[in-house]
Amino acid sequence: MSKLKPPKTLPQINARRQIARSRFFCIEEVDLAFSNGETRTFERMAGSGRGAVMIIPLVDDEHFLLIREYAAGTHSYQLGFPKGLIDPNETPETAANRELQEEVGYAAKKLSMLKTVQMAPTFYDASMHIFVAEGLHPSSLIGDEPEPLEVIKWPINQSTELLDNDDFREARSVAALLLLQRWRKSL
Repeated sequence: MSKLKPPKTLPQINARRQIARSRFFCIEEVDLAFSNGETRTFERMAGSGRGAVMIIPLVDDEHFLLIREYAAGTHSYQLGFPKGLIDPNETPETAANRELQEEVGYAAKKLSMLKTVQMAPTFYDASMHIFVAEGLHPSSLIGDEPEPLEVIKWPINQSTELLDNDDFREARSVAALLLLQRWRKSL
C-alpha cells in the first residue's frame, strides 16, 4: 500500500457571510486566503452538522431491501437504500433504526457501520453514515414521506444487475452497494 502525503495546510477563513437560507440549507460565502498567497471567495451549503444515515437492510443471507421513492431534485422515482437525517439528540445508530422502521417496516438487532461518506465536499458540509442492518424483525413507525414507499427485496448475487438498472443511480446507494460487497468478503 502506498503512503499518502500529509494534507496541505488549510486556507485561512477571513470572512463568512450567509447569503441564502431555506428549511434545509444555509448558503454561505466564504473568503479564503491560501498558503501560497492566493485569495478566493467560495460558496458553500452549510449542513445542520447532525448528518444523515443510509441503511442496507439484510433480510437474510441472500437478500437486502431497497426502496423506490420520489426524488424532487430529478423529478423522478429512484431506487436506493433507506436513508434519512439524524434528528437532534439522536446517535447515528438510533437514527438508522428509526429510518428502517419508518421506511421498510423493520427494526434491526444489529447495525454495523461500513463507512461515513461526504456528499460533494467541495460545496456541501454533510456526512452520511452507512450501516448494514441484520437481525431484522417487523416494527413500523410513521415517517414523513408524502406517499407509501415501494419496498423491494433484491438478491445480493444480482448486484451487477442492480448497478445496470436505470433507476438505481443515486451515488450514495451505489457506494453503499460496493461497500456491502467488500464487507461480505471480509466476513
